[in-house]
Amino acid sequence: MKIIIAGAGIGGLTAAMCLHRAGHDVQVYEAVSELRPLGVGINIQAGAVRILCNLGLEPALAATAIETRELRYANRHGQTIWADPRGRHAGLPWPQFSIHRGELQMILFNAAKEMLGADRIRLGRRIARFAQHHGKVTAHFVDREGMPAENAEADLLIGADGIHSAVRAHFYPDEGPPKWQGILMWRGVTVGKPYLGGNTMVQAGHHNQKFVCYPISRAHAERGEALINWICDLYMGDGALPSREDWNKPGRLEDFLPRFADWNFGWLDVPEVIRSAHTILEFPMIDRDPLPRWSHGRITLLGDAAHPMYPIGSNGASQAILDGEAITQELAVGDDPEKALRRYEERRLPPTARIVESNRRKGIDVMLDIVEQRAPQGFTDLESVLPAEELEKIVGDYKKLVTQDRETLLKLAAAAP
Repeated sequence: MKIIIAGAGIGGLTAAMCLHRAGHDVQVYEAVSELRPLGVGINIQAGAVRILCNLGLEPALAATAIETRELRYANRHGQTIWADPRGRHAGLPWPQFSIHRGELQMILFNAAKEMLGADRIRLGRRIARFAQHHGKVTAHFVDREGMPAENAEADLLIGADGIHSAVRAHFYPDEGPPKWQGILMWRGVTVGKPYLGGNTMVQAGHHNQKFVCYPISRAHAERGEALINWICDLYMGDGALPSREDWNKPGRLEDFLPRFADWNFGWLDVPEVIRSAHTILEFPMIDRDPLPRWSHGRITLLGDAAHPMYPIGSNGASQAILDGEAITQELAVGDDPEKALRRYEERRLPPTARIVESNRRKGIDVMLDIVEQRAPQGFTDLESVLPAEELEKIVGDYKKLVTQDRETLLKLAAAAP
């Protein structure tokens, strides 16, 4: 079956490799004219790493990324609320990886070129319009200047073209801009000293003021350093969503550093990490409302085009990777491809919609708000503030929601070929 994928991001490239390996003729089109290792850090959960390992990518990932040992939640005073082993350190067959997003992008891009053939990934081609007729999809692409560049016909079209998806907008033209609840994020990467063993992801503070960090470079770790990816979240009040032109703009220390000036935990000096960054970017935390459907005939959505979500629980890229496996498996049944896309939607839309809605309610991070509300000055006995039974329910419910609980993952491991 011939399949067009619009978008060569993490989800699009993973789907392309999964589908190619299943015997499909896949052509990927990407709007940018050159893929470069841009961005900051990203976490890939073990359940999604499983899929990348099945594609043969574990050696490249392990050579570049940090294998995350632990996810630690702390209050704004640096006191530990929950420490959760991750990946193989939790007894799973696969690691969790913390990696520079640009490095992950290039690992996927190079692997996809080798697997599919370099000519099967067309850069500088943005999808402009498409139509279905007689069991086929015809897609029309334009170049960076908006001039007609290429037409392609296939059996299926997958829109993996991100939060501003043209494929999604075709079916939902009145959707409007993404949703914003008033939180701005400042992100940076800092070369610093290793902390907490050199492979721990930290989330500290609470929903309205949070600091997240994790090391993302094995090369730096081997030199005794830590390349620390960090994020500062601040609630700025209910207002208009910043214009798209102001996203990913250079961040200014004076806009957010004073709010974190006294966040020195002993084991981590937060203001020093922030001040030492080479570059800081600012952008809003946004998502979109879950859709009633993704699939329309022989066209469907995947990744951020289908379910953009707040970056809570390391779910954005991980869920996009799961999409790629799911659509491949449903097409493998071998019946009508339109039925396969409907099954894919029935399988993936409900859980991702629940994640979007849960993350809007703070998701697993709700434990941070509970501790802040009950013990704003810190605690001497966590059990008296957040009893273990209540805490374990928060963690367990969220892991089941995002299909990252141990039982589900071990079942997947047992079922793997």
